Amino acid sequence: MKWSKGEFIVSDEISLMNINTVSYLLSSTYWASKRTKEAIENSMKNSISFGVYHHNKQIGFARVVTDKAVFSWVLDVVIDERYRRNGIGQWLMECILEHPEITHTKFALATSDAHDFYKKFNFKETQCMTRT
Repeated sequence: MKWSKGEFIVSDEISLMNINTVSYLLSSTYWASKRTKEAIENSMKNSISFGVYHHNKQIGFARVVTDKAVFSWVLDVVIDERYRRNGIGQWLMECILEHPEITHTKFALATSDAHDFYKKFNFKETQCMTRT
């Protein structure tokens, strides 16, 4: 699946993703800074992974662990800091939530610092954030 917006693309095509870029992006997060490249690669292969690209350069990443029937867990949402605060993360989440294989599932995620961001997408604050 592929979405376009101006000079940006979101795609779930795993072959487009750059493991070095994904590893670099995740190394700057509080939740995945110690994750090995091998673990990242395995998690990408076993999830629906989303890349964000600007002129064919990967600038963002997210993934969803799902059974594609009932439940989807959103993980590892990250945008290169040079591209933040431009609505790209919001657009990435919109693409994830409308992905045809999972749009009908119940979504959940966990966050320590982005509650307000996810509330825009109807996630509710509980022990973990859930979307009804």
